[in-house]
Order: sequence, then C-alpha cells, then structure tokens
Amino acid sequence: MISKLSRRSLIKTAASSAVLAGIGAPAIVKGQADAIRIGHLTPLTGFLGPLGEYAVMGIKLAAEEVNGAGGVLGRKIELVMEDSINPQTAATKAERLIDRDKVVMIIGEISSASGLVIGQVANRMKTVFINTGCNSDALRGANCNPYMFHIEGANSMYVMAVGQYLLRENMVKGKKWFSLTADYAFGHDLLRVAKKFMEANGGQFAADELVPTDANDFTPYLLKIRQAQPDLVISNLAGNQITTFLKQYSEYGLKFPVAGFGFDTVVAWGAGKGNFSGIWPLVWHHLVDTPSSKKYVDAFQKKYGKLPDNQSWGDYSSLKIVAQSMNDIKSADPQRLAEHLRKGAKFDVMKSREAYFRPYDNQMVMEMYAVRAKDPAKMKDQWDIYEALGTVPDPNVDMETIAPPKDGTCKIG
Repeated sequence: MISKLSRRSLIKTAASSAVLAGIGAPAIVKGQADAIRIGHLTPLTGFLGPLGEYAVMGIKLAAEEVNGAGGVLGRKIELVMEDSINPQTAATKAERLIDRDKVVMIIGEISSASGLVIGQVANRMKTVFINTGCNSDALRGANCNPYMFHIEGANSMYVMAVGQYLLRENMVKGKKWFSLTADYAFGHDLLRVAKKFMEANGGQFAADELVPTDANDFTPYLLKIRQAQPDLVISNLAGNQITTFLKQYSEYGLKFPVAGFGFDTVVAWGAGKGNFSGIWPLVWHHLVDTPSSKKYVDAFQKKYGKLPDNQSWGDYSSLKIVAQSMNDIKSADPQRLAEHLRKGAKFDVMKSREAYFRPYDNQMVMEMYAVRAKDPAKMKDQWDIYEALGTVPDPNVDMETIAPPKDGTCKIG
C-alpha cells in the first residue's frame, strides 16, 4: 500500500506532467493507482446532525459492500468524509475535497443552503455531486446545473406524497391550516410549495410562523395554535426542530390533527413513544416491501443494531449507483459519469419500480411514500412508530407525475 505522503507526491507529479502535456484534470483521476476516492460531505453538528449520523452509517455500509464485492474497476472505494457544518464551510470543504484530496465526485448534504454552494463548486470544477438530503425545488430549478444530481425528493414531491392522503381524508378543501416553517432556505421553499398545493385545492392558512433553526421552546407557537383553532397543524420544520415540536405538542395536550410536508424518520424516533402523530411523507422507509429493501434493512441492523432511516437510504443508494455506473462505463472520470447518469440509466433503489435521473433537471424520478403515526398502544417497540399508507403515485401511473414541474427555470439544456 502506498503511503499518504508518497501518494500525494505521485499525484502532484502526475498533475504537473498533465499540465506540461496539455492534458486536463481527468489525467489526475487516472493517475490514482490505488483507491478511487469519493468525498462525503454532510452536517454532523447542529440541528441536522442526527440525520448526518445516519448518512455516514449508510455510506460506510455501502462502501464495505462495494469493496467486499471487488470494488470498482478492480480498485477499492476510499471515502474522504467531512462535516459540512454550514454553507460557507461546506463550500470550502467541497473545493478542498476536489482540489487537494482528489476525490472523483461528492455525495451527501442535507441543508439546502449548503447544497446550493456545493453544487456551485461541483459545477465550476466539473465534478459530480449527488445530493442526498436537500429538498429545495430551487436546486432543481433556477439553481440547477449539469453536475448536481438529486436522489433526494424535492419539496414538491414530498407535498404531493402526503397531499394525496390529506385530499382523501377531506383535510384540504375549506379547511384552515396553521403551519410552522423552518426559517432557512429549505423551509421557505417548502412553504411556497405547500401554499401552492393548498390554494389549488381550496384550503387556506389560518397562520404561518417562521421558526429559528435553534429554537428549543415552542410554547409561543403552541399558544398561537390553541388560539387559532385550526383544522390541521402543518409542520414545515426540519431536523431536530421536528423532534422538539412533537414532544412539546404532545406535552401541551393539543388535539388538532398534525401533518408534515417534510420528514425524516429518525427525528420521530427521537420524540419518544406516544409523542408522534399525524400523516407524513417519506422518500423511503424501512417497511418498503421489496427484496432489495429488506436486504438493506437486514444488513444495516446487523452492522449497527438499529433500523435504517430515509437519510441512510439516500447516501447508501448513491454510492451503490456510482459504483454500478463506473463499472458500466469502465471509467471513474466525473464528466463521463455525469453523461451516463443523464442518459436514462435505471437503478434499483429498493422500490417496486426502477428509478432514473431525468435530464431536464437531474432529479431522480421515483416513487414516494406516506406514513401514518401508530397508536402508542399498538407499537411493538420504540421503532414501530408508523404504518405505511402506500406508494405515490399509484403503481399504474407515470412516476414523473410527482416530479417537480418543468417550468423552464432549469437551464441545463
């Protein structure tokens, strides 16, 4: 095994030779004689930290499985992992991963604000970035670019997933909603999409409140909810905001129905038995009944002693997609990888139908899900918090019907 010092020296020499020979960056990629380095960038601190921990578990498991099966192009996958912390730090670390650590691409992120700047770095440096947790539709719209791909569902997809069940249960038309919204890029975008859905289906807002991402006391919001007497309380919150809200909503004894337009299983697990209620959307959950999903759940449980959540699914699946694609095209070149992903390659992402990245905005077209909180008396254990409501869209409907609208704002071309 070549030491880190000697490997860096070799890479530096290869880069110098490439410049002299008039060869571009891909020569550096080909100069990696040992491992194929892949960057992983996700928040491990702050209000999204609990989700980032699952992201790390997911991608580490995927790397173990890929390497155990012979690696990629006969070489091992080596993960270079960083805590993105905030947008400014995320941009700096993304550039360093590509420029100094010589990763061939980047997987990760959860914050839409950080995802935006990572995507900008990836585009400038012509390196693939697969977003595994950023939901903002703007990343698939005005802020899209040819090198940023999205395995995570967009806000509009989450709204459609849970919205179908709210419509079926007559919780939209003529109803008053009171929403709590995370006060950053993700929340603002989700609120915009939620309002569009509500207004198109005859509902109205009793009120909306922006909630700081570091909020620990929801009492002022709960008092306003009690006074407003809404038909439905909507969560446009994120990360451990949801955990805190669910705990305090339950403690306060409010009985208004709850639904969410954005959700991660791990934050509901953190709320504790009896505190989780309502209908919520998910990009994937551990109850999905397919062979590959069951295999993943078993492997994750065996390694970590707990169930996988939706965030771990995204990071795990992304690395598996990258490994499959590089073997298919017989190259680790980022530009060839981007071209391959955009040409309609299909992937098993543990759902009943294969998924693909659509070339319009690089969004993965796939099924989404909705779940309903279980009655605490029916829970088998601390993980058994919801029941699956079904797949959106229905099995006989084109999956692209729930994808973000092609409104012309994305100019990938």
